[in-house]
Amino acid sequence: MKYALLDRGDQLSRQLAEQLHGLAATKGLTHNEQKPDIVVSIGGDGTLLQAFHRYKDQLDCVSFVGVHTGHLGFYADWKKDEIEQLVSAMAASKPHNVIYPLLHIEVNTKSGSSSYLALNEFTLKGVDGTLVASLLINDEPFEMFRGDGIVISTPSGSTGYNKSLGGAVIHPSLEALQIAEIASINNRIYRTLGSSVILPKHHHCDIVPNPDKELHIAIDHLAVQMSGVTSITCRVSDQKVAFARYRPFPFWNRVREAFIGSKD
Repeated sequence: MKYALLDRGDQLSRQLAEQLHGLAATKGLTHNEQKPDIVVSIGGDGTLLQAFHRYKDQLDCVSFVGVHTGHLGFYADWKKDEIEQLVSAMAASKPHNVIYPLLHIEVNTKSGSSSYLALNEFTLKGVDGTLVASLLINDEPFEMFRGDGIVISTPSGSTGYNKSLGGAVIHPSLEALQIAEIASINNRIYRTLGSSVILPKHHHCDIVPNPDKELHIAIDHLAVQMSGVTSITCRVSDQKVAFARYRPFPFWNRVREAFIGSKD
């Protein structure tokens, strides 16, 4: 079995990475950064997002597993003192792959178009002041948005920025995307729905901003400023991401531990 490894870069994560490499060598695992079967991230959910984007072109043949150096995360479910157990599990058994849906984003500009994948979310904001944009669902006008911005999340990303905006937490077994508003303006002149909207697979939304305005665009942890954007289309991607599970850790247990606390 071939594995690749990405660590956060701090001292603890690097020490754990060295420990994992050493244990893997004694178990007959092969370190291969180019064509791995499993990608191990050590650090936190942000490190796993980096690993996802590094290997997003190999999603059909790679799965991910995360080691958290702090508390358990939504993607990183092994603790820092469980490296030996993880390596033993990787060497002894084939993982059960849990499949999560992804978000496909197409950004169209005056000079062309670019496509992206997001594991967590896509965020759109205006650089200078209020974002003004038309929102269409399945090519039908839905609302004219005015406010700070728009977040479109995957089910696994629904526990992040989306939740802080009052959006619903969605189980990753559901192939859907969620649209949430950031500080929308609602008065007798400007009206938006004011709540999050959940779209199933095969539905899509289009955001049509003023192409003369500069925009702040974030795809997971990657952020850029763009101008000349004529439209942005978001849909559930045909591609999916696989997470290697060697032991059960249900999604709702993760949600409970993150936001409510231990059942004890």
